[in-house]
Amino acid sequence: MSITPSLKGAGLHGAESHPRAFEPVTLVLTVVLSVLGAFIGLHLVTTLGISANTSVIGALIAMLVARVPARKLREMRSVHRQNLVQSAISGATFAAANSLLVPIAVPFVLGRSDLVWPMLLGAAIGLFVDSWVLYRIFDSKLFPARSTWPPGVAAAETIVAGDEGGRKAVVLGIGGLVGFLGSFVKIAGNALPFSAAGVALIGNIWALAMFGVGLGVNQYGKEWFDVDLNELYIPHGFMVGAGLIALVQAVILLLRRSPEKESAAGETAVGAEQPEAMEGTVDERGLRRALTEGYVLFFLGALTVGLVGGILGELSVVQLIGWCVLAGFAALVHQLIVGLAAMHSGWFPAFAVTLIFMVLGLVIGIPTVPLALFVAYVASTGPAFADMGYDLKAGWILRQGGTPYKLVEKAGRKQQYIAQLVGFGVALAVVALTWRSYFEGNEIPPVSKVYADTVAGGLTDTSTLTNILIWAIPGALIQLIGGPERQMGVLLATGLLILTPYACWFVLGALAFRIIWGRVRGPEASGELNLIGSGLIAGSSLTDVSRVVKG
Repeated sequence: MSITPSLKGAGLHGAESHPRAFEPVTLVLTVVLSVLGAFIGLHLVTTLGISANTSVIGALIAMLVARVPARKLREMRSVHRQNLVQSAISGATFAAANSLLVPIAVPFVLGRSDLVWPMLLGAAIGLFVDSWVLYRIFDSKLFPARSTWPPGVAAAETIVAGDEGGRKAVVLGIGGLVGFLGSFVKIAGNALPFSAAGVALIGNIWALAMFGVGLGVNQYGKEWFDVDLNELYIPHGFMVGAGLIALVQAVILLLRRSPEKESAAGETAVGAEQPEAMEGTVDERGLRRALTEGYVLFFLGALTVGLVGGILGELSVVQLIGWCVLAGFAALVHQLIVGLAAMHSGWFPAFAVTLIFMVLGLVIGIPTVPLALFVAYVASTGPAFADMGYDLKAGWILRQGGTPYKLVEKAGRKQQYIAQLVGFGVALAVVALTWRSYFEGNEIPPVSKVYADTVAGGLTDTSTLTNILIWAIPGALIQLIGGPERQMGVLLATGLLILTPYACWFVLGALAFRIIWGRVRGPEASGELNLIGSGLIAGSSLTDVSRVVKG
């Protein structure tokens, strides 16, 4: 599926040719925009309970800086430097809001403000391990770069359109304008989700069809069936079943030894412009090693949280070890499920998947404080993993044409990772300096209140676990039928867990339009739809960020 006919990486020859994240101009702009991104994330998550993908904002600002008539600033005309900057601001936004503030708010709401600093340490560990694992396994069989990653495609298209102009910029601009203005339109107080249509024009049709069905059932389930799906934990059951099968499929993928080219056969390749890009840069051995080391690091992070948080006063040594084993496993599984959903749909059900592990902790009988730290630690993983996948996808598209391909791609990916680490560091500093003012002003993420209230209230209805297990069966069957390439079960469960009014109509309508347009336009349809979809996503993300000013 062609995205960009011109190869932006054609000027890259060897690893040393890729711009560095620590170049003075790039680094200064990275730090400044990361501060901006962190505050945008904190504002949105505390006032609206959402986060916004700010990568397009970063790219646009970098383009504007490049137009300033100063010799050093003209360096930012490089699409690869713009990619580094957009990676950092996006990473800082999700890190500050989802990976750091949400977790540390849980013990605060429980009345244990003394645990905020220990939890901030644990959340920081979870954040950095989260991103480290993604950096190691991106472009593997499990998380191939050639997969959809819709916001990453949107970011790349924005950068390319800004560099080239012409018809591509016009089409992208029209899509962006529709997405931006359309997202201000409200029905019954709910903004129209144009980004959902954008995702549907880019991603896997089967996966997104299930996503759309899930969104529809979630929105209209009570009206159609007179049943509150979430109250009965039916969506959570679907995710448990689909998630377990997805994990089994991932393990089989890890154990199966087959040539990379064979694994790529028949898969959708979004943005691959040269044959080498279809082969992947991470083999099975590297994938296995990264996941194993990731689990060990998550385990050690959990042990740090447990010891610094003082839960030895409530758990025996054996129980503490078991707590760490479970927390490490939950963190790893959480990031993988969230990553799979994000890779195919551009949406990630981090809250819902964390809630599943919280219910498991309640069933096991973990005491209140250890359970709160367990939930908060798990919640620190996932969003940064997914967001970094989007950014690496954008870089992967922009580096197409570099020679030798794998050497250039790995070098550019490393620089993106470094830029994101800078963004994470800035986000950590911002949260450390400002969390008290937010919490004392009662500006607390709504999701953190849900976690804390549920942990404090306990599991009062014993039928919850039964419902989850019953509804895990159809979720597992759908995931099994769809296979690891389509992730139909995970995407159906994601739709069931995300309440975004009218998104189902945008997804299913866009899929229908995509099919019709494909038959009318033939081979040209793919590129046109990707441009329009990218514009819708970019425009919608600008709307999300604009709420900071409105708020």
